[in-house]
Amino acid sequence: MAAFDLLGRRWAMGIIWNLSKGAATFRALQEQCETISPSILNSRIKDLREAGLIEKTAEGYALTGLGRELYSLLQPLADWSIRWADELSQATEADSSKCK
Repeated sequence: MAAFDLLGRRWAMGIIWNLSKGAATFRALQEQCETISPSILNSRIKDLREAGLIEKTAEGYALTGLGRELYSLLQPLADWSIRWADELSQATEADSSKCK
C-alpha cells in the first residue's frame, strides 16, 4: 500500500516516466513536466529520493536500479492504458454516430 500511496501522489509517476529517458536537472524536469510547480517538484523529488527510486548524480536526477525496475513494471500498464483509451474512444464514437 505504501508504494501505491507514493505513486498516487501528484506527478510522482510523471517524474519517474521522464527520468526513464535519462538523467535530468531540476529545471529540465520542470520543463518536461510542463505544469508542475517548483514546490511540488521539490516535494516529489524528496519523496522519490527517500523511497530509493531516484538519486542525484553529476548529470542531475536519475532513476536508481529500483526506479528502473519500477518503470519496467509500469510500462505494460501504460501500454494497456493506451489500448483502453482507444477502445473507449471508439465506443464513444460509435455511440455518438448511432444518435445521428
